[in-house]
Amino acid sequence: MITAETVDRIIRFRAGGLPVTSLYVLLPTDPKDRGAVFTRVNSLLHEIRPLAEDSTLDHEAQLSLRGDLERFAERTKDENPWRDARGIAMFSCSGRDFFEEVPLPRPVRDRVVVDETPYVRPMLAILDEYHRACVVVLDKKSARLWELYQNEIRELDKVRDPVLRAPQMAETKDEELVRRHYRRVVGTVSDLFRSQDFEVLIVGGHEPELSPFIQMLPKDIQGSLAGTFSIDLSTATDAEVREKAGQIIERYERDEETRLVSEVFEMSAAGDFAVVGLADCLWGGSSAAIDRLLIHDEATVPGVVCDENHWLALEGERCPLCGRELRHVEDVVDELSEAVVGESGSVEHVQIDTELKDYTTGAFLRFPLPPLPDDLRE
Repeated sequence: MITAETVDRIIRFRAGGLPVTSLYVLLPTDPKDRGAVFTRVNSLLHEIRPLAEDSTLDHEAQLSLRGDLERFAERTKDENPWRDARGIAMFSCSGRDFFEEVPLPRPVRDRVVVDETPYVRPMLAILDEYHRACVVVLDKKSARLWELYQNEIRELDKVRDPVLRAPQMAETKDEELVRRHYRRVVGTVSDLFRSQDFEVLIVGGHEPELSPFIQMLPKDIQGSLAGTFSIDLSTATDAEVREKAGQIIERYERDEETRLVSEVFEMSAAGDFAVVGLADCLWGGSSAAIDRLLIHDEATVPGVVCDENHWLALEGERCPLCGRELRHVEDVVDELSEAVVGESGSVEHVQIDTELKDYTTGAFLRFPLPPLPDDLRE
């Protein structure tokens, strides 16, 4: 399972002048097709083999690259090393004894990147797609609770109260038993939200029974409700719950993307703590001003980076802050993503078509952007 801690550890790796090779590979769903993975990886590695013989690289860098190629080829010889994954990400710098392998819960595009830092944007895009959800399915006398994260479902608890009274007993007594049962389930949900990092709540059951339960939830947990679905608890399977709750999570993510894009444009237009457009976002990343970065899909843009002062820009030869020579990169958006995460910000990849498409990036800021260095002002 991909975690924020794993991504953070990979982002923070420094190769000390040696190249880092990042490899992403799509894994087929049918195990019988997994044998083709090795062939596809070989084709990808063939693209960068000339770099291992490049005379402009020093001998140590060449040896490190050769070690990366050997390690990737060896690791993908097995026809089925990642049984439940839909993709795999691997990062290697043999000269620094660095290797990370991360199974991914959704498909990725085949690619290999050699740079001074690990290429993590596809992982960040996957990570922000998944919200840790508490899923509750209940009826008037029972409930089951699951954790749903990255398409994996795990049962956490069960709540069962005494059977409702016989039909001849007073209806008010039955109603009180149901309310008592719902309060117990609410207490269990509240305990889980306090003890675990749940972002959203999803509730399933017979529709007439859901509203009274939801009304009993604390206001902060009600605010985390992503949606409800209809299901019979007595016959519900883990697979059925995962499918129905997964559909709600998918809608929730798309709605959140739409809302965030709308908010960042509105705030930017009002002169509030937000900016739109890559140039301003790069300056925001350079000055550690970004709290949340929005990126349109897999947009890539070349640019420059100062490794000393973390200056990010679309072009230039020397850093305006320290005068050092800038490093040219194929994807400055990836460098921006890493800078934001490194400063405890978050990154949201917007998969749907929105007005952000024409601007590449937008950002919510911690504070107003400081003035640009004197020699960059118009």
